Amino acid sequence: EVLPEAAAQVVMEALRTAHVKGYSQGRQYALELAPGVRWFELSVARKAVEAGHDPRFVVMSRDITGRKTAEQEIRRLAFYDPLTELPNRRLLQDRLEHALSATARTHHQGALLLIDLDNFKALNDTVGHDKGDMLLRQVAKRLLSCVRECDTVARLGGDEFVVMIDDVGATPAGAIDHAKTVAEKIVTLLGQPYDIAGREHRSSSSVGVALFGVDTGATVEETFKRSDVAMYQAKAAGRNTLRFFDPAMQAAVEARAALEVDVRQGLVNQEFQLHYQPQVGPGDQVVGAEALLRWTHPRHGAVLPGEFIPVAEQSGLILQLGQWVLETACAQLASWAAEPHTAALTLAVNVSVHQFRQPDFVDQVLSALNGSGGGAHRLKLELTESMLAFDLEDIITKMAALKAHGVGFSLDDFGTGYSSLSYLKRLPLDQLKIDQSFVRDVLTDPNDASIARTIIALGHSLGLEVMAEGVETAGQRRFLASHGCEWCQGFLISRPLPVADFNAFVLMHGAARALG
Repeated sequence: EVLPEAAAQVVMEALRTAHVKGYSQGRQYALELAPGVRWFELSVARKAVEAGHDPRFVVMSRDITGRKTAEQEIRRLAFYDPLTELPNRRLLQDRLEHALSATARTHHQGALLLIDLDNFKALNDTVGHDKGDMLLRQVAKRLLSCVRECDTVARLGGDEFVVMIDDVGATPAGAIDHAKTVAEKIVTLLGQPYDIAGREHRSSSSVGVALFGVDTGATVEETFKRSDVAMYQAKAAGRNTLRFFDPAMQAAVEARAALEVDVRQGLVNQEFQLHYQPQVGPGDQVVGAEALLRWTHPRHGAVLPGEFIPVAEQSGLILQLGQWVLETACAQLASWAAEPHTAALTLAVNVSVHQFRQPDFVDQVLSALNGSGGGAHRLKLELTESMLAFDLEDIITKMAALKAHGVGFSLDDFGTGYSSLSYLKRLPLDQLKIDQSFVRDVLTDPNDASIARTIIALGHSLGLEVMAEGVETAGQRRFLASHGCEWCQGFLISRPLPVADFNAFVLMHGAARALG
């Protein structure tokens, strides 16, 4: 039979690539077959022929429908709200990050509208949660009717929704007018009566609006905070109304600029330290640690990583910080190698996307290892899924180069990004880490429990070690262990510790051989 046009294009592209390079693999296409859509992965190799003969190819097509289905299920569980089927916070944050990047190119502004239903708790308490769920689904439909297809409507949880408008115009006045028109439409429409199981119910909403773009200087987190501040201003104004974030509230922006100066000076003054969070395996033996950056400010004391690392990333200082972390971690590995109780420990080091994309990244790592005498086979670099959005071939090349020297790799925060399962097969990984956002509610949220089980099974099927981070309770630990994840770290085991305390912990833990 003749292939559909889209599938035929994939095959032709694969043949053209194989004709030039000698092979092509990983291209995918879908076919409408009974009883539904089937997905296939194509591999093409060019055969050797005598000069003057037409080229010949070996073509293999493999049914990957099961893999695609699992991929889609993980994405649905991770990125969509099961009640309303709207994007959840994770997906919204990712889209907002992309929208912020787009405004830097277009110099247009976007708008983030945070919507909170007024008196929703009263409805739940009086008529029950099932009726409340019916209202939330109707709210979702009404919000979708207020915006364009290119805009995003998301549910954060509870009775909080967000509308993100990618482009509200280039001029401040035009942007405000556009965002105000949409916000007023939302307030009006959500104030109309609802039919809840045959009974009329009335509700209203408070809407906070924050513009974002180059001129605002706000990150994803700051944009969320601004819309949240504006929403609470709307509630304070009597509800059933909207408020814009007041541009006069620039104290946070000024504080951020001051923080960048302090980070730069902190590097010069050697104010940063590494703390080490123990990682345990079967039998609760300490098998390694994750190196975590800490900063003691001379005036403000301990500064949270969530405050200074984003500043370092945006300013480019993350490259200097990252190099210092690598060199310090490798030196620590060399120090541990000299002591019997720490000689076998591995050390995981987080690598930022900016650092990894440096052309000389491989040389940086090898230089840090050679300069300290730390063992490459005990160094594990933690990458994030967000890196996979960049040049995958460059990533694989760098990983393979370091892998040849014995360096290990872990994919951090797995399940929160967009990585395709087909990518995982190509990456020379040793470990998957289950993100703490899934571990936190693994005993109470069926979705998070399902995601955790799926990641564990996936990791094992690929021959990878699976590590859970953010384990805080014995119940979480038992759940993970019961599904095959024996490796973990978190406050249940220990907080991140200064090196002297970590060494003492390993000595004590080795003697006890059990937690608690």
